Amino acid sequence: MIGHRRLAVVLSVAVLALGACGYEDTPVPKQAEEPPYTPAPKSECTTDAATLASVPADATPGATVERIRSEGVLKVGVSADTYLMAARNPATSRIQGFDVEVVKAIGEAIFGETFNFNTQTQLRVITAADRLPLLGGLDAEGNEHPVELDLVVRNFTINSCRKEQIDFSAVYYEATQKVLVPLDEEATYTGPSSLAGKRVCAPNSSTSLVNIEKLEPDAIIVPATNHTGCLIKFQNDEVDAITGDDTVLAGLAAQDPYAVVPDQTPLSSEPYGVGIPKGDEEFVAFVNAALEEMVDSGEWQRAYNTWLEDELGEGDPPDAIQ
Repeated sequence: MIGHRRLAVVLSVAVLALGACGYEDTPVPKQAEEPPYTPAPKSECTTDAATLASVPADATPGATVERIRSEGVLKVGVSADTYLMAARNPATSRIQGFDVEVVKAIGEAIFGETFNFNTQTQLRVITAADRLPLLGGLDAEGNEHPVELDLVVRNFTINSCRKEQIDFSAVYYEATQKVLVPLDEEATYTGPSSLAGKRVCAPNSSTSLVNIEKLEPDAIIVPATNHTGCLIKFQNDEVDAITGDDTVLAGLAAQDPYAVVPDQTPLSSEPYGVGIPKGDEEFVAFVNAALEEMVDSGEWQRAYNTWLEDELGEGDPPDAIQ
């Protein structure tokens, strides 16, 4: 990471030069304290076929769809810093990416041809740890929470543990977990065993942390609130690697010329689903119908080609929604 250190030196010199010209120092906000590490759950979480099975698609509006139409707004939890999936565009301040296209498809199914994404969708920026509690699930401390969102579309892996607390749509994207390392160490990464004794970052309450602990117990876990926090630690030489879904790591590598995701065997399968409050099969069926229509209309492919193809290569919709 010599390049990052060199950049820091250049910036320091620039600040000193400005000070010498009579400029006052720019106040730097104190870095937010990272949350305490949430250990991996003791139970085994699976992503087998039975876990991924969902209710049949049905576009018939139910009680939840009618409520959302009456209120005039669809409330969805998303990321705002997962480049390519859902990230805020600094030029427009709007959140955009593949996951946002999924939100649009569901919004169009609910509100019809008159759907206005800007006025009829309320995007709430959440962390990975927020996903379950805001849908009525438990937080990291095991506390119950009221339902605050209609949906969560935030690179959300379906697994058996999470399905005990909330419902999921059918799989709308098949991601895999991989590892990002410094560019000059690309050749030295040969698999999880390469991470023994290394500082590895991933967001708290993510399946990435659970998986890396199982695969390489000697890795030194360094949690962060989100993957942007991991990238900052990586650039400051506070961690040696970042692990996460290939979609997320592709976005990080696209932002940092000194980072790379080596050719590697994926650590796990990470099937994404739309998170839905527990016990609303009618709404799950409706969301599944919206996802099927997204595929049938070609919109899924257009969204993939726009946001992910350049970094991840050609891709197709998962069988679950074809």
